Amino acid sequence: QAQIVESGGGLVQPGGSLNLSCVTSEITFRAYDMEWYRQTPGKERELVARITAVDATITYADSVKGRFTISRDNAKSTVFLQMTSLKPEDTAVYFCHGVHWQKVPNYWGRGTQVTVSS
Repeated sequence: QAQIVESGGGLVQPGGSLNLSCVTSEITFRAYDMEWYRQTPGKERELVARITAVDATITYADSVKGRFTISRDNAKSTVFLQMTSLKPEDTAVYFCHGVHWQKVPNYWGRGTQVTVSS
């Protein structure tokens, strides 16, 4: 059964950095577009970054451009999110999402909490 597991969240001061990892299993990782979303209570889940399967095209939400970097390691079936210059408004649960390039199936992780606070 496919699994997606995030790690690397935690508490960090404003201006600090965190590196999130998302390890997948039982999927053909290289065939999946990989995405990071985040969600705060009472708000819809927001797409933060995406890296495609076919050509590793990367897109970012405007709010994180220049601060976050998404990357993937197909050999390790893992996607990363490097977060720098963190702000309190980056506080959220961060979710990893895998979508097959043909749009189905898709899988979600359970999320990892990121808290930016002094």
